[in-house]
Amino acid sequence: MFKVIKEDTTTRARLGIFETRHGKVKTPSFFPVATQAAVKGLSMRELEEIGIEGLLVNAYHVYVRPGLEVIKACGGLHKFMGFNKTIITDSGGYQIFSLENFRKVTDEGVTFQSHVDGKSIFLTPEDVVKIQQELGTDVIVPLDECVKYPASYDEAASAMTRTLKWATRSKAFFDRNVSKEFLFFAIVQGSTFPDLRRNCLDELLKLSIDGVCIGGLSVGEPKDLRYNMLSCVNEGLHKRYIRYFMGYGMPQDILEAVSLGTDLFDCVVPTRMARTGTVFTWQGKMVVRNSPYISDTKPLDETCSCYVCKNFSRAYLRHLVNVNEILGVQLLSFHNVFWYTQFMDKIREAIAADRFSQFKKEFLSSYRE
Repeated sequence: MFKVIKEDTTTRARLGIFETRHGKVKTPSFFPVATQAAVKGLSMRELEEIGIEGLLVNAYHVYVRPGLEVIKACGGLHKFMGFNKTIITDSGGYQIFSLENFRKVTDEGVTFQSHVDGKSIFLTPEDVVKIQQELGTDVIVPLDECVKYPASYDEAASAMTRTLKWATRSKAFFDRNVSKEFLFFAIVQGSTFPDLRRNCLDELLKLSIDGVCIGGLSVGEPKDLRYNMLSCVNEGLHKRYIRYFMGYGMPQDILEAVSLGTDLFDCVVPTRMARTGTVFTWQGKMVVRNSPYISDTKPLDETCSCYVCKNFSRAYLRHLVNVNEILGVQLLSFHNVFWYTQFMDKIREAIAADRFSQFKKEFLSSYRE
């Protein structure tokens, strides 16, 4: 399922191969987010052209709309989307965090008020596994509870304990009912408290899981605490486990997380930034909708080989964005996702050549936040 093929000599960065029933993923890797079974602004043909090897889909959102019966009638999530590579489904745990005023959490499960029609939805940990099984995903992620930062020790401990209870119930249901072609990842919680993180990890590993998701970070905590928690989790794991940092995606942060041994990332950043007229380049972020680019004939990034950079000027792209043409967001999204793919390619090349630390230093010296 996951194999480390090379480890960096000066950091904990590593190259690996992550394999599911829908193909192989070279790690470290970045998965674009297809929250509602689509990556905003991009078709599946374009994702294939870019070289995307996997996506994250939100099980809660597609469960609410269009619903399981529609997706099952279409042959499962892969056929419904027209995407035949790896799909990970997020359990809905983040909705517990983000829909604070629209949910109630108990040890038995979670009651949501649907963001679509206000309907009350109650889901147990077992329900969440069954939903993902029926969707036909590749990686099932159990329900968990994430707390905001700052959280008291007692609040974090309570959420961590509930996460463990839910993970245990989820894995028991998985073992009884789900085919072994599916993979089961568990989520480590514990906020910014090392002992809670270690305790959570130790208990999850007893469940014979296939991979480890690192959750409950990038929710407002300082970066030094975030990296300390990453180190805490990664140091406690045998190298055979893939380490997946959920919802994390700024380039400089990915570099740091890779250096600490993290293998997989997902985030809405590339497409969300595109919708604000912001693009990523090797010199840093650029807000192309701004006035300095009104007659700029250069491509977004003169070193980029993507379709957008080979065919369109900053001036044209600025025009599209500022007159609210859908094409503008589509083209910027294509560039950003392509750029992220190239960024991860270069990280892997640097690890393979035993020059990751040098690559990281060079990138950070030229990249303007």
